[in-house]
Amino acid sequence: MIIHHKGLTPEHWFKFSMAEQLANVGCEIERTIRWRNSGNMEYSRMSFERALELLMLTKMDPKHKGRRKELCRSYEALVDHFLYDNEYNTTDESWQNYFYQFNYAAAIQRGR
Repeated sequence: MIIHHKGLTPEHWFKFSMAEQLANVGCEIERTIRWRNSGNMEYSRMSFERALELLMLTKMDPKHKGRRKELCRSYEALVDHFLYDNEYNTTDESWQNYFYQFNYAAAIQRGR
């Protein structure tokens, strides 16, 4: 996989809460969906790669040790949805809803 976030170190990423991390992953998933729906498969692919990269960093975060199973399942289901046969029968809307809750939680944490 190509590294898209060259300046992003694990130490910096680990300073964010899980909600903030997954909200950022969700932004990339939203871009993936929008670019795909507009027919720009190259930009969609790049957004998806960025999402997987951020999710991989999130899985590596030591403070999420108890949530790694969920993070691994999310990674697996995302790859299945966007690259394979969608055996888990997820939808774009289900992914948008899943990540929206992290965006909402991160906004609450920031006091918005």
